[in-house]
Amino acid sequence: MSICKLDVDAEEKAFQDQIAAVEKEWAQPWRAHIKRPYSAKAIAAMRNTIPLSYPSSLQGRKFWEQLEAHRVAGTCEKTYGTTEPTVMSQMAKHQQTVYVSGALCGLSEVQHPGMDHADYPWDTVPKVVDKLFKAQLWHDQRQNQFRLRHTKAERANLEGYDFMMPIVADADMGFGGLTSTVKLARSFVEAGVAMIHLDDLAIGMKKFTIGEGRTVVPTSEYVSRLTAVRMQFDIMGVDTLLMCRCDTDRSQFITSTIDPRDHAYIIGSTVADIEPLVDAVRAGMAAGRIYQDARDEWKARAGLMTFDDAVKAQAASPDDYDKYVASGATEYGKSLREKRKAATAALGKDVVFDWELSRSKEGSYMWKPTVQAIVERALTVAPLGDMTWARMDAPVWNDIVEFHEGVRKVYPERLFAFGFTGMFDYIKNGFTQEQVESFSSDMAKLGIVWQVQPIYSVSGLNLTVDKFSGAWQKDGIAGYIENISKPSRVPPVVDGFHKASYAGSFLADAFFATVAGEDTSTKQ
Repeated sequence: MSICKLDVDAEEKAFQDQIAAVEKEWAQPWRAHIKRPYSAKAIAAMRNTIPLSYPSSLQGRKFWEQLEAHRVAGTCEKTYGTTEPTVMSQMAKHQQTVYVSGALCGLSEVQHPGMDHADYPWDTVPKVVDKLFKAQLWHDQRQNQFRLRHTKAERANLEGYDFMMPIVADADMGFGGLTSTVKLARSFVEAGVAMIHLDDLAIGMKKFTIGEGRTVVPTSEYVSRLTAVRMQFDIMGVDTLLMCRCDTDRSQFITSTIDPRDHAYIIGSTVADIEPLVDAVRAGMAAGRIYQDARDEWKARAGLMTFDDAVKAQAASPDDYDKYVASGATEYGKSLREKRKAATAALGKDVVFDWELSRSKEGSYMWKPTVQAIVERALTVAPLGDMTWARMDAPVWNDIVEFHEGVRKVYPERLFAFGFTGMFDYIKNGFTQEQVESFSSDMAKLGIVWQVQPIYSVSGLNLTVDKFSGAWQKDGIAGYIENISKPSRVPPVVDGFHKASYAGSFLADAFFATVAGEDTSTKQ
């Protein structure tokens, strides 16, 4: 068998041209904020030899322009999550974007539904994006055909919605190692997504009902995840956007101590000669106690705190702690080893602190979530992404302000997102009715330009379907005619099968007519 030999000179020229093309792409205004740890040469070497293009790139640029317009105006986009093409078709009348929540997909789009553990198949959300994007294309096509069968004067009074709303999708934690994350990013681009968000949670570590929060990964691992996505976007040459979502606000564990940037927030025991948490829990459960009680009893005895707090608590005087701070030991990125050395020098003794004792049964370390921790992590990864989302399921206004102002001090033009949880009681948690009503506009002034209720289609649709189901069972077709059919036919006619322009009837007939040689475009 002969070996096909390439023209090496032509190959080298094509490679150099590709490097130049990558560098030109990276110089575009909407990419100026991105800082990459790799070269254009490395990306060019991983591209295909034939040019490929993706609608995802067009949607990404469109979304960027929308977000920038909101940032400049101090306004915001308010959207919600759905997996349904029919819901999406109505959102086009009111929203600029569509959100696909992983939690929602895990309840409605998989063979084995479940709570939001991100344990559904890795391609679940990309498939939903693909479904919605194809539905958008169809609605765009049938509306375009319907409009263009009318004269210019007539079209001024016809519906004209932008069905090609940028789709934002939940990529969770990347679903595995870096190669899995790369493949996931590619699938999203191929599906037509405008932006994905990737968070810093540990895979398979979500718990909900035993008083333990989320578990985050080290900063270094999160940086690697985001870099993998950015690299794949660059390989594909797309302007698809990447949102960095930090879930550290309500997290109580971290998987590893490998990154010194996390050391200031890892909690340890300050009691000498106390048994490890896992041993105490094991003994307690053997004695008939439940897990939570055994755990909480140990935590009450362990004197849990961060190392910096332990230094402050064990210092003989405030001056000793001031010496510790003056040494630079509390600066961002100082390792526990450096902190211990500085503490011994300042206090004249070793500080009792052991973060190994407080490890969970899964091996994770206890974590102290603070606003400063989120700010530091968000700033670290900001150069890799286009937008930042600090997940705050129990929003505290002062924390919201502190976080966003903290990031904006370094990146004044940063774009932010915010997610509203479904059942959070704002009034019960100190918000006045006036504050709730102005919440979105107040956040928009902080640069929070994309605001989402992720899982409306659980509570919202369930409520609607429950009401209709009861009415249908009670009144049957008579009730349907009176409450649904009649109101939906009163102008403006509600979208449905009876509305030929919405159902695609004109487009379907145009297929037949065009094949037969008829012209179904504008009749002058």
